[in-house]
Amino acid sequence: MTFESQDRLAATLREGLVGLKLDLDGVQQGLLLRHLALIEQWNRVYNLTAVREPAHMLTQHLLDSLAAVRPLRQVVASNGWRGEVSLLDVGSGAGLPGISIAVTCPEWSMTCVDAVGKKAGFIRQVGVELGLRNLAAVHSRVEALVPKPWQVIVSRAFASLASFTASTAPLLAEGGVWLAMKGKVPNQEIAQLPQDIEVFHVEPLEVPGLNAERCIVWMRRTMAAQRV
Repeated sequence: MTFESQDRLAATLREGLVGLKLDLDGVQQGLLLRHLALIEQWNRVYNLTAVREPAHMLTQHLLDSLAAVRPLRQVVASNGWRGEVSLLDVGSGAGLPGISIAVTCPEWSMTCVDAVGKKAGFIRQVGVELGLRNLAAVHSRVEALVPKPWQVIVSRAFASLASFTASTAPLLAEGGVWLAMKGKVPNQEIAQLPQDIEVFHVEPLEVPGLNAERCIVWMRRTMAAQRV
């Protein structure tokens, strides 16, 4: 990647952060761009993503992931959670959105899990190279994870809502929430959720430079289910 292309990516990232209303310092922006560069580097050997062009990776992966940060901070604040919030990114792939959240919210603890060993290894290496002490990577099927539990469980294009919540329900802390990043509002998937899971908000997202529908489906156990 040339210095000129790096400058263009940095400028696009800055513009995107303005659009997302995210205030990140130069160090954090540099870490995000370093993550992007590592994806491009590892993608030459490992199939981390089908998107190959760095400029497209920036929009389709990095800015798309960062779009969840501000809504996530708002939900954490509304729940009154203080200090180290524990998050689990399921099917994290190239560390999206887990690494983006770890960089932008260093006070939180992020665990990324993926069933593919090379992807978990990539996330682990990114954590080392970026010095992210709040990031952990686990190679495992989510069903095999030992419950911690986690306050927020995140997925980005991982599975249907019913499958996502069923496979991770034992891992969700009492009063915790699920954050599912989707394209169009998945009305059929929402209708197929079990009665003990409620959608408390569907949040539309606008990703700078991406002409496509995006949303977050926020879910939690119903009050009745939490009392059981």
